[in-house]
Amino acid sequence: MATATPLKRFYQEARAAACEGGFAVQLDGREVRTPGKAVLVLPSAGLAEAVAGEWAAQGQRIEPATMPLMSLACTAIDQVAPNRSAVISELLDFAGSDLLCYRAEHPEALVGRQAEVWQPLLDWAARDLDAPLRATCGIRHQPQPEGALVALRRAVEVLDDLSLTALDYATRASGSLVIAFALHRGRLGAEGAFEAAELDATFQIELWGDDPEATRRRAAVRADLGAARRLIELVPD
Repeated sequence: MATATPLKRFYQEARAAACEGGFAVQLDGREVRTPGKAVLVLPSAGLAEAVAGEWAAQGQRIEPATMPLMSLACTAIDQVAPNRSAVISELLDFAGSDLLCYRAEHPEALVGRQAEVWQPLLDWAARDLDAPLRATCGIRHQPQPEGALVALRRAVEVLDDLSLTALDYATRASGSLVIAFALHRGRLGAEGAFEAAELDATFQIELWGDDPEATRRRAAVRADLGAARRLIELVPD
């Protein structure tokens, strides 16, 4: 399958500027638009400046993969805002089968590591999100308490579109809505979220060594969680 040729850089200057409803990103004085043709209006000067910085850092050709904040902001406007109900429902599907709830039965070292890293996050979710989720051993589906799922839905529904986008991005990267919420609320930093999400993979690498495909996958997970955390930091409360 052929890959798209990166777009040649067509501007000299990228900057943030106040606009109606918030802050825009301008390329040589013209406002950036999303792929859906909406003007990219952001809620904080800091976020607009960070997105402008991604544009300014481009070389002779524009590499979208190096612009995660721009991508997330466009996703929030074009995809999440008009489809909030569907996005929220998909997130709750993750809660019903959260990574942290499925524990190994052996070896003992992995069992202990999961308990040490994952159980405090489930305890935090029960306390701070009012969402006590049940853990089980093995891969057989573990139904979760309806009250916990209702509490998680409430916590998701109050988020603005950008925060919801960041939460969705982190959930998909980590396989855990609990990890994503811990990242969103500052219980975990990006690296802590990565370590929790990749605990099993890290254990296997320690036993058997790494391989290039795993290295690339883990780098992508780390980058996605870092981008989600950065967006959360730049969205005003």
